Amino acid sequence: MAGSHRKTSQYLLPLQHPGTTPGSYDIYPAHPLPEGEIYTGFAKLAAELMKHRVVLLDGYIGVFFKDIKEQLIRFFEEQNISSSWIDISVAMLTETEISNLTAPFLGGDDPLFGTRTTLALSDFFDAQKLNVIQKDDSAAITVVYGCGAGLCGLDGFTVYADLPKNELQFRARAGAVTNLGREKPGDPKAMYKQFYFVDWVVLNRHKQSLLPSVDIFIDTQRPEEITWIKGKHLRKAMKSMSSSVFRVRPWFEPGTWGGDWMLRNIGGLNPDVPNYAWSFELIVPENGLLLSNNNSLLEVSFDTLMFLEAEAVQGDAFEEYGTDFPIRFDFLDTFGGGNLSVQCHPQKEYTKKHFNENFTQEETYYILDAAEDSSVYLGFQEDINPEAFELALRESFAENRELDIEKYVKNLPARKHDLFLIPPGTIHASGINNLVLEISSTPYIFTFKMYDWVRPDLDGKPRPLNIKRAMENLCFDRRGAKVEQELVCRPALIHEDETHSLFHLKTHPDHLYDVHRIHLKSRVEIPTEGKFMVFSLVEGSRVSVTSHNGITMHFNYAETFVVPAAAGFITLSNLGEGTAILVKAFVK
Repeated sequence: MAGSHRKTSQYLLPLQHPGTTPGSYDIYPAHPLPEGEIYTGFAKLAAELMKHRVVLLDGYIGVFFKDIKEQLIRFFEEQNISSSWIDISVAMLTETEISNLTAPFLGGDDPLFGTRTTLALSDFFDAQKLNVIQKDDSAAITVVYGCGAGLCGLDGFTVYADLPKNELQFRARAGAVTNLGREKPGDPKAMYKQFYFVDWVVLNRHKQSLLPSVDIFIDTQRPEEITWIKGKHLRKAMKSMSSSVFRVRPWFEPGTWGGDWMLRNIGGLNPDVPNYAWSFELIVPENGLLLSNNNSLLEVSFDTLMFLEAEAVQGDAFEEYGTDFPIRFDFLDTFGGGNLSVQCHPQKEYTKKHFNENFTQEETYYILDAAEDSSVYLGFQEDINPEAFELALRESFAENRELDIEKYVKNLPARKHDLFLIPPGTIHASGINNLVLEISSTPYIFTFKMYDWVRPDLDGKPRPLNIKRAMENLCFDRRGAKVEQELVCRPALIHEDETHSLFHLKTHPDHLYDVHRIHLKSRVEIPTEGKFMVFSLVEGSRVSVTSHNGITMHFNYAETFVVPAAAGFITLSNLGEGTAILVKAFVK
């Protein structure tokens, strides 16, 4: 199966951490396992399962359950252990019934957007068929397996097989997996739409119900070389992480406008790509967390932490956001690349009404690096005429003709450490030769493109535009001199002493978060005061962060890390030469 089940240029997570040079960006950041062991392979897993009469092998969409079954049967038979296997999908509704069930949430022929489902995983099953599933008394072990195995009603030893969402997408692009309840793979973009609006929603809720009692947790991204952990040790690891400091595993994607900054500055990436456009530094619905033990690596989804320890992580924000982590950080790399599409994001009320999302994309662009000619498109020209602008956009699209976008949209110079404010409804785009640290509320797919420079996507096809949706959300009063006055941040000094300086990078009133910048000369203690904090080292080589429980982590240039509210306070130390600069985002 090697090579056939993934369509991507990105490397598979190695079994062992390859090591990094201090001061260099680590693409495999791992949290040490406080107790227990990360096990490798099917032999030890089979030995553990042989102790039980009933095993419920549940898990996520995209997991190769049949391959797991074949591997375990081989080890059972070597020990003369008979096993009976029941595929939980035999109790699912028919594909037609599931299509009818999910259709209201999939947006019809809209290529991008649906509505976050209100369904539960149990809605995909026939209750009567679930009730007839019984233990096979003629076999030593009965294994019920597949997405939703825990719904069968049997008491058993619960195993959860997980798959990182980037690997799920790579498998979908290869045609190796299907959506929930589907018999065959579909177009990868259509599959992603169902993943996002339906499958992930119902499976995440189901996972949340299992995590407090799951007995074994498996990372299945390496189909022939799984790693796994006992549930009690996973829960202790999440508890430790929720009161110290952590960094998620980033992942990287090429794009039609992508550049070469990350390829030049981040080691360990596959160079055999056209470019790198995005780094998912902290896009938590899709990122994972790595655990390490004896240098072995196991990945769990970020929401595993939130489902178990959300209140400790969120602090004061828990009441409003629950298990939804509300801030994201990501990189947009246009060095030697192209302009981003001219776009906007929906207003909060629109997002709830049309997509059933509780909050929307409230962005800022922090310029981590820039060239002499770098710029950002932001806000409208003073004389903007909405009707004429819409007509120009539609004619450009219909005639496949370039548009003089600066006739309508302002183009501002961008310098290193600038912060541009992009509240919902603001027209914007990064220009070329920027490395943007995008700081935002968490939603990340609700982008209404209006103009994409008459260029194809990497697959040779045009990217979908959403001119109508954009016009329903644009704030045309963000124009002229008002843009520089209200959407370009002017840092204000809050505090200065011999150890550090603290600046307020005030965000827009419509942003749910605020931003500080720390110029760190030596060492400073920072209390959490009931709030989680997200940091990025935007200048300098290396810092250390020690939490109140004594755990010290090291972070390098351009790395993003999270300090949970339950950490209490941290000691932040500059380990490099010169002043280190960090940005910090937190919920207002």
